[in-house]
Amino acid sequence: MKITKRGFHGIIYLIVALLAGLSASAQQTVRGTLRSATGEAIPGATIAVKKAGTVAIADSAGHFSIKALTGDTLVVSFVGFKRQEVRVPSAGSLNIILQESVSTLSDVVVIGYGTRAQKDLTGSIATVSSKDFQQGAITTPDQLVTGKVAGVVITPNSGAPGAGGTIRIRGGTSLNASNNPLIVVDGVPLTSEGVSGVANPLSLINPNDIESFNILKDASATAIYGNRASNGVIIITTKSGSSGKLKVTFNTVLSESVRRNEIGVLNGDEFRNLIAQKGNDEEKALVGTANTDWQDQIFQKAFGGDYNLGLSGGIKKLPYRLSIGHTYQDGILKTSNIKRTSASLNLNPSFFDNTLKVTINLKGVYQKSRFANEGAIGAAIGFDPTQPVYASNKYGNFFEWLNASTGIPIELATKNPLGQLLLNSSLSDVYRSIGNIKVDYKLPFLPALTATANAGYDISKTEGNGFVPAYAALSYQRGGSITEYSQRRKDKLFDFYLTYNRELKELASKFDVTAGYSYQDFFRGSPAYPVRNANGDVINIPVADSSRNTLVSFFARANYTLLDRYLLTASFRRDGSSRFGPANHWGDFSSIALAWRIKEESFLKNVNLFSDLKVRVGYGVTGNQDIGLAYPFLPIYTQGANNVQYPFGNGAYYTYRAEAYDPNIRWEQTAAWNAGLDYGFLNNRITGTLDFYYKKTKDLLADIPTAAGANLSNHVLTNVGNIESKGVELAINATIIEKQKLNWKAGFNISYNQNKILKLSNVSDSSSEGILTGGISGGTGNSIQINTVGYAPQTFYVYKQVYGPDGRPVEGVYDKPGEGSNMFYRYKSANPKLTMGFTSQFNYDNWDLSFVLRSNIGNYVYNNIRSAGGAYNSIRTSMGYMGNVNRDYLNSGFSNSQYSSDYYVENASFLRMDNLSLGYNFGKILRNTASLRVNAIVQNVFVVTKYSGLDPEIFSGIDNNPYPKPRIYSLGINIAY
Repeated sequence: MKITKRGFHGIIYLIVALLAGLSASAQQTVRGTLRSATGEAIPGATIAVKKAGTVAIADSAGHFSIKALTGDTLVVSFVGFKRQEVRVPSAGSLNIILQESVSTLSDVVVIGYGTRAQKDLTGSIATVSSKDFQQGAITTPDQLVTGKVAGVVITPNSGAPGAGGTIRIRGGTSLNASNNPLIVVDGVPLTSEGVSGVANPLSLINPNDIESFNILKDASATAIYGNRASNGVIIITTKSGSSGKLKVTFNTVLSESVRRNEIGVLNGDEFRNLIAQKGNDEEKALVGTANTDWQDQIFQKAFGGDYNLGLSGGIKKLPYRLSIGHTYQDGILKTSNIKRTSASLNLNPSFFDNTLKVTINLKGVYQKSRFANEGAIGAAIGFDPTQPVYASNKYGNFFEWLNASTGIPIELATKNPLGQLLLNSSLSDVYRSIGNIKVDYKLPFLPALTATANAGYDISKTEGNGFVPAYAALSYQRGGSITEYSQRRKDKLFDFYLTYNRELKELASKFDVTAGYSYQDFFRGSPAYPVRNANGDVINIPVADSSRNTLVSFFARANYTLLDRYLLTASFRRDGSSRFGPANHWGDFSSIALAWRIKEESFLKNVNLFSDLKVRVGYGVTGNQDIGLAYPFLPIYTQGANNVQYPFGNGAYYTYRAEAYDPNIRWEQTAAWNAGLDYGFLNNRITGTLDFYYKKTKDLLADIPTAAGANLSNHVLTNVGNIESKGVELAINATIIEKQKLNWKAGFNISYNQNKILKLSNVSDSSSEGILTGGISGGTGNSIQINTVGYAPQTFYVYKQVYGPDGRPVEGVYDKPGEGSNMFYRYKSANPKLTMGFTSQFNYDNWDLSFVLRSNIGNYVYNNIRSAGGAYNSIRTSMGYMGNVNRDYLNSGFSNSQYSSDYYVENASFLRMDNLSLGYNFGKILRNTASLRVNAIVQNVFVVTKYSGLDPEIFSGIDNNPYPKPRIYSLGINIAY
């Protein structure tokens, strides 16, 4: 059959038409929803059909629809999230979860007075963003990043609500000045001085408002903050608004806190058996018939709740974010609790084609606290377990040890633990506001030059009171007590600086220069309220206190980049502080750092194994003005105690004593080296850092003895010493599995830090034993630690215990001959040699599982609870009362307390699981207008340790009357609209 040309064309047209019809019949409208791993909608995301060119945009609720064929591939992308490819199913809608992208080299990092791209950093800086924060019943911001950053150790101070932790970056640089890092919130530096009436000043910042932590660790990064930067800098950035439709979020966490363990003491039957075997007639007569678990009496299950509402969006060119939060948390120690209400407002308008940008941050908080009498913990450990909780008497109907002849409470006897809690009220109301307004203006005649003005404040007001009724045994002798206190704090800030950016293409380089001025004013005021008994009689009059300090600074920084791979940063700051005398007002602090982006060299640029490789080296000098005294260079007189008065005429008058002072005192100064390596492999699926550092502090403040009669203290705080710190840090982050429905990320960090005292006196004296520190309970004036040249700070200073063939300690026998202090030796330290953190986040479909592990290795703790209650003399008394002993007595058999024995210095290395979280994303609810995520969290899951006390993680290294850290079970609900 012959086919003509016209007929051939007709057949072709017919085939094309048939194929088009088949294609049209197979094409469908694909609908779906995009959300993040936390269940939030992702409006504005792009959905494209691969190789077809068809594109759709997700709406404000994350919904999309697009025409595609069954089996086509959809490519989904959005800024800040990983690009994802999804195959079109034959039927049904798509529920796509986008994973946030790992840190990229273009990420912007907040540094002092500016920002810098990650790839251009020359210093040691770590960033933790909100997606990586710890979860659960978080009451203080420091809990968000515990265990997350190499070289940053956050030690919980207590299990009390809002207690927070002690933060150390690369160990401490001082013995007597503050070792706390400088904390900057939205450009406002906060002082490390406490806010009266709260356990931790950081607890007054709502953790839910925080977007990121940028932690500056080495001197080349921190020197721009001058005399407050020796211990590192933490820059906290809070959440801000973004243009677009209104977005509403509501988060709540409901929690239950329980005791994880308790101190081992004798129960009632064991106590009675012991007294029957060893007690004298007086002790046997005092034994009761009860079997009271005193620790069980003072502790409770505690409940808490955290509620946060956030509104964000944009009104024309005014992005905004408003948040309101309320937290309440009962403590596991009865009568302790906090209630906190907070609000924050962030506005980010811009004008004149973004040449003028304004940032307004306002935060306010009101916190009401009730503080428990924590002395009840020690009382519960040491109270006779054979006595009842209650008794019919006039002392609140609590059993008390009474004088047999007078019937009044024995003054030296331990008071009823539960009575100490319930018959004591200690309340505080704290108001705090932190805010700033920052204006950035690009000058029209020179667009490369930006002028920035930043005005900020941090103000707080505290009102507190305490009350113990006259009938309470705790203060019966003085007829009860009524106390009041208040504090006012006003910190003001003004910064002005210019930033010039310039790219020199002909030289293949770019640079930026920042120079400016800063002024801060600090005021503290505390009026004096008389202490009265319940009848209103004045029993003590404290001294009113107020102080004002100013800090004036000039600073500059320059960054230079050549060929996008050779980097230079230099900074300088000149600080003038009124804390010091005229001869020492001013100090100069500078730094320089170099970096080489090896990955950008021709011999490595095309090697796909490496996605980043950069070496850094830096040197800088920083200072520490936070010495705890307002005017340490001035002679000051202090009012004597209430019972030290001078009779004159018909009255008695307070005495005033001269305090020791040094007119030439100045800030401590730390010089530090840092060498580091930033690396990335396999398209940044593996990233991390390796850092080596060395720090030496000179003009170390030490409290040294003076000649008798030189002052009434016979000692003075002055600059005499040197101390060094050196260490290594390694951080590794890896995306182990990356699939459409299955993702697993993990992070590991390990740090080694060693501190050593190099000098403690201006006079060479090899016979000097050192300076005693670390006071303990029991006995009179006992200290268990010492600072000595050649040793780590807070080294334990103890006797070397001798043990018998049965492995039990032999009372009073030590293997070093001599008498008195000659028998002491230096043994171990409270500082860990290694700290480690491990994090894991596992996602499968709608489920996510994460945990945080931490470990300290090589830290030792003096168990003061064992030493204070580990001998029979804890029971025996000739005053008509008895006390309990801890279970260690059954092993030691000590008759008398052996406070100085190294038997009580224990290895407190530990492995702790801080956080375990299991979550589920339910997707869209309420007719697809909102998303829902629910998660269950356990905090303080377990601790693996050889330490015999309640908790091995004790910053001071002395375990004494601890408020136990609870295990917390939480349920979190997150709704986004």
